[in-house]
Amino acid sequence: MSSIKTTVPYKMYLEENEMPDKWYNVRADMPVKPAPLVNPATGEAMTAEQLEGVFCKELVDQELDNASRYVEIPEPIRDYYKMYRPSPLVRAYKLEEALGTPAHIYYKFEGNNTSGSHKLNSALAQAYYAKKQGLVGVTTETGAGQWGTALSMACAFVGLDCKVFMVKCSYEQKPFRREVMRTYGASVTPSPSMTTNVGRALNARFPNSTGSLGTAISEAVEVAVTTPGYRYVLGSVLNQVLLHQSIIGMETFVACQKYGIEPDMIIGCAGGGSNLGGLIAPFMGQKLRGEKDYRIIAVEPASCPSFTKGVYAYDFCDTGNICPLAKMYTLGSSFIPSANHAGGLRFHGMSPILSQLYHDGFMEARAVEQTAVFEAATQFARTEGILPAPESSHAIRAAIDEALECKKQNIHKNILFGLTGTGYFDLVAYQQYNDGTMIDRIPTDEEIKAGIATLPVINK
Repeated sequence: MSSIKTTVPYKMYLEENEMPDKWYNVRADMPVKPAPLVNPATGEAMTAEQLEGVFCKELVDQELDNASRYVEIPEPIRDYYKMYRPSPLVRAYKLEEALGTPAHIYYKFEGNNTSGSHKLNSALAQAYYAKKQGLVGVTTETGAGQWGTALSMACAFVGLDCKVFMVKCSYEQKPFRREVMRTYGASVTPSPSMTTNVGRALNARFPNSTGSLGTAISEAVEVAVTTPGYRYVLGSVLNQVLLHQSIIGMETFVACQKYGIEPDMIIGCAGGGSNLGGLIAPFMGQKLRGEKDYRIIAVEPASCPSFTKGVYAYDFCDTGNICPLAKMYTLGSSFIPSANHAGGLRFHGMSPILSQLYHDGFMEARAVEQTAVFEAATQFARTEGILPAPESSHAIRAAIDEALECKKQNIHKNILFGLTGTGYFDLVAYQQYNDGTMIDRIPTDEEIKAGIATLPVINK
């Protein structure tokens, strides 16, 4: 018999009419705005006209908007959101009990849709704007496969062609994720491929490459800009994506108010920044405005530590060096991380928004090793009944560590983290962990220096 006394429900839900009808743009409250995207050929800030050659026009407007605090969510997008939103905020009572901690642990669960993750929040928005513009289709990259799956779903809903370049190691590790994308009508190509100029060049340079998000981005952009009626869409990093993902934080904020929860710390996994940026958005807004203070923690893999070992500088967003430059914490666009199982956390850089916030001291970051992440994932699965994605499990690791620190100090804190998705397509990783064959791959100082040495020189 459990000794836990439930003071709030296990799952806290919002009613449909409580789902936010606006996205929150954290840039409006940032004292120092994220640095603009820069044209690598001229060293000048990218104009809207230049960006519209790659992205949809309305998305470019959102990308460049540093002033609007709130952006109306179009009704057709809200109608799609109602298929799976509002998503639940859950109290992890059984995990608390297993840890013996006085802390309360809450998680916002984004895995209750077929894509298995939070990525659908932006995929629906981007597909909607592309269709509204009259485009034929879109191209993209995907790491672990959640973004590619989400975009293939969204394109099927609105009637767009979808071309996905999937990081090669994930393509091979997750064949069933690939088949979900194909079921929704997408074409899926392992990256680096031999179907693009960038892919052929990278294969010649790195013959045994397992791929990276930076490489897949290069290939997707090349196809988008050379195919009439297509544009490129991205599942993370960009300002527009963090705007769409703010629906996570907006819902969480409303649910916390409804159920009388005041988080002391907010934890999210960090690869490109979409989940973390979305979860923390309204809470960070309060912090920026001086209304409340929260401890905000970004958790990244030790194999791709852009926050904790990277530098804050302008860099290419892609390995092929054909995209605009972004100012961000980066390991260098030539850095290719080891083939870890957190495929969605393999980008060499970090969101310009989160990079600026981290640089200005509004959040902290830590890197964790793969075996420790899967240890946390297994404990969470055995106590809370959800098999978490490897990406999400980075946040779980930090939440457990913080809860154990509360136990050590015998203090109560409310810990909130983002459970970005489920791990049912990640069973090869769980098999390796269960078999004891999983290893931790951490880049050496020399490897990191080599990546950083390739940063472009720009006077901005």
